[in-house]
Amino acid sequence: MANQDLSPVTGILAEEHVVIDFGEHEGKSVLEISDTTPNFYEFLIEQKESGNFAIRRTRDKIYRLYINENSIN
Repeated sequence: MANQDLSPVTGILAEEHVVIDFGEHEGKSVLEISDTTPNFYEFLIEQKESGNFAIRRTRDKIYRLYINENSIN
């Protein structure tokens, strides 16, 4: 079995298949964010580590990343 790289943000899901569903980056993939906005990518990693976000598959079969904005300091 090959050793699969895990994303620090999306885990086993490929970053290009997970779309941001909030704020100014809404509609961009996590992969695009990692390439163009590294500071925001680091923010996403911090939010994952604090348990402050969720990735859900919607009816349109797209994985969307949500942040609980009420918990952001």
